[in-house]
Amino acid sequence: MPPAARITPETVLRDYFHAKDENRPHLLDQVFTPDARLEVDNRTGAISFPAVTEGREAIADVLVRKFAQTYENIYSFYMGRPTGAAAAAFSCDWLVGMSEKAGRGVRVGCGRYHWSFQAGPPPLANRLVITIAAMQVLPPSRLTAVMAWLRNLDYPWTTGAAVRAGTPDLAPLTPVLHYLGRGGAD
Repeated sequence: MPPAARITPETVLRDYFHAKDENRPHLLDQVFTPDARLEVDNRTGAISFPAVTEGREAIADVLVRKFAQTYENIYSFYMGRPTGAAAAAFSCDWLVGMSEKAGRGVRVGCGRYHWSFQAGPPPLANRLVITIAAMQVLPPSRLTAVMAWLRNLDYPWTTGAAVRAGTPDLAPLTPVLHYLGRGGAD
């Protein structure tokens, strides 16, 4: 683990996406406290997660190991960036796109993260609430267009304007664009 002085909320968030998107559960040691709590407010039936997960290892199982058994080509984006090295909490919208390993279908979703960080160094996350507002399922024939769009976004920090500027003209993406354009994503 890097020295506590080099761990900031921004590095925590970046390492979280590297762990989840790249199937590297060991990176969660630099993201969550051992007793961290994950809460998922899932407002869609297109994907499923336990409502509550306790402990870093259990979180790694849910968000990295099991997730990577089902999905690949994962691109996740924060629609905001934390400022300061000593933030107690941070919230922002998110966007994710991925493909299913089995059927090659495409999923594009969005929602909101609410991060809470422990007070002392290092500022690891002791709680994460993930709201899944939308998760759209598209056929495998849309994989090329969706992946080209996502690859052109700045990773892992982007803006609603950048997302909307390059979005392929696909009707199933409308709920995602509507959510991200509601005023909190820029």
